[in-house]
Amino acid sequence: MEIEGDINMARITVKGVSEIRGPLIIVEGVSGIQMGEYLEVILENGTVRKGRVLAIEEGKVIILLYQGTYEIDKDKVETMFSGRTMQLFVSENMIGRIFNSLGEPLDGLPSIYSEDYRDVNGEPINPTSRIYPRNYIETGISSIDIMNTLVRGQKLPIFTGAGLPNNQFVGQIVKQAQIARQTENEKFVIVFGAMGLTMDDYIYFQRLFKETGTLNKVIMFTNLASDSAAERLLTPRVALTIAEYLAFDKDYHVLVILSDITNYCQALREISVALETVPSRKGFPGYMYSDLASIYERAGIVEGAEGSITLLANLTMPNDDITHPIADLTGYITEGQIILDRSLHNRGIYPPIDVLGSLSRLMKDGIGKGYTREDHPSLSDQLYASYAEGLDKRKLAEVIGKKELNRIDQILLSFSEKFEEIFVNQGDSHRTIEESLKIGWSLLSQLPESELNKVSEELIKNYLVHMKEEES
Repeated sequence: MEIEGDINMARITVKGVSEIRGPLIIVEGVSGIQMGEYLEVILENGTVRKGRVLAIEEGKVIILLYQGTYEIDKDKVETMFSGRTMQLFVSENMIGRIFNSLGEPLDGLPSIYSEDYRDVNGEPINPTSRIYPRNYIETGISSIDIMNTLVRGQKLPIFTGAGLPNNQFVGQIVKQAQIARQTENEKFVIVFGAMGLTMDDYIYFQRLFKETGTLNKVIMFTNLASDSAAERLLTPRVALTIAEYLAFDKDYHVLVILSDITNYCQALREISVALETVPSRKGFPGYMYSDLASIYERAGIVEGAEGSITLLANLTMPNDDITHPIADLTGYITEGQIILDRSLHNRGIYPPIDVLGSLSRLMKDGIGKGYTREDHPSLSDQLYASYAEGLDKRKLAEVIGKKELNRIDQILLSFSEKFEEIFVNQGDSHRTIEESLKIGWSLLSQLPESELNKVSEELIKNYLVHMKEEES
């Protein structure tokens, strides 16, 4: 049966389903259905559950129900196909609100209705219309701002492990990025997509946003660990849908934070098992790469638009294994990674960022004169090189003893220790980029000038010598 009307009206209604398979239901004997089509399933008690067409094969329509298939009597349900993909109402009024993965409010306020709505599936940005990212984003964290600079329009994942303070770290970025933007005359908003959160984590982020006054600049989409895994697949897509609207229609600079991509991929594996898809590495579907790319590639800067989308994706590495398929594929798609290190965490260093293992591939084009400061590139290179040498001396000292090291080696070893204790270990404090640069030069002042082979004599004179004169 076909019904004409607005986006909330059904086009075809089918009574009963032929099979229920995990989160999937299967309908037979229906034609004119398209892949990805949005639908509603009405239970006997009148409850409505939303879903989409996942596959069409041999006269069968395989449907993924976002709220699960529990308590469904397959002979007493009605499936209403809409003839369209799932849409999300989009509005600037969503800023400061908390929703679930279906765009339904969780904050007790009314639902959002608007004349504007968007397909939640979206599309990756066309490479020919992309603008190369240039301007940096100040996070207030020295190890990122100086050593692995985040650039506006970049896709940068955070690789962490179980038990590491990733929620605290993500919350700090959200809070401090907002603080930095308050000093600039621009429209800025954070879209937070939480996937598989425990209730404790959900309450933590809610309280953090409210207590810091950040909530009025945050749109939060929440999928709890107790929610359907199928619904989890929607979370990043609805988050990016409102981000695209705000960035490319309303000229906002949007920081999208997705946490935790591992929970998303595990949900993807669960659905692929129900579909009886041939598994790839560690049971994950072979299409996981393209699925992740369809999410990550929606971030960036589009020619002709004033706004931008920058993406931070939090990812828990199973067993701290960076070669795990989720981390491995993410690394191929995105432009670097920030790695949280367990050994630093065990020593009480926060944030425990592995500076040498982390990487921002777009950093070189977003720093320096005209962007951050002229000395930034050279200072970063020198800190990186000296810290790496110091870690080598630490390993050598573990073998032959610290007293057996020569004078320069002992200085480098001391530098690496102070780099971690002073530069990396900043706690919850916010540092401006000028403060971080000053700390970097202060650390380099402990090294002989013969070891400063990454900075020019002019920079040494302008910054290092000048700083020593001020201190004296």
